[in-house]
Amino acid sequence: MATETTAAETVSACVDAGGSAVGMPQLCGDWIGNQVFWLIITLVVIYFVLSRIALPRIASVLAERQGTITNDIAAAEELKRKAEEAEAAYQKSLADARAEAQTIAQKARDDIKAELDDAMAKADAEIAAKTAESEQAISEIRASALEHVEVVAKDTAAAIVQALGAQPDEARIAAAVDNRMKG
Repeated sequence: MATETTAAETVSACVDAGGSAVGMPQLCGDWIGNQVFWLIITLVVIYFVLSRIALPRIASVLAERQGTITNDIAAAEELKRKAEEAEAAYQKSLADARAEAQTIAQKARDDIKAELDDAMAKADAEIAAKTAESEQAISEIRASALEHVEVVAKDTAAAIVQALGAQPDEARIAAAVDNRMKG
């Protein structure tokens, strides 16, 4: 019975009589062919799983991310353009508002100047009228004062003449005062 094998004959150098492995089974030379076979099967299965399932999903996620990034960049550029347009519109409206404020301020200055000129003209007219009245009053006072001076001078001259012991002559005193007042 040469074709029959017994349990003792099937024992390899990697397994002891009790059936347990001696050392590390991965390093057993008798099992290398079997290990290489299963390694190739496992790698083929992993390759097919990765190439058919995992890598297409990863590629689609990467493509989706790239699309999202591209869309976000385009949207950001559009928003930047709109922001620049809004800033330009803001600057224009600010310049217009400043120009309008300058116009309003200049109009207000012109109005105030016109009112001031009117008020000054009225004040000048009132001052001129009061000056004319004052000059008239002064001329009246001078005229009145000259008359009073003449009367006082005649009375004083008569009193002096009387104090000197003579009898005052009204006609002579009046002629002397008139003569002296004329110059």
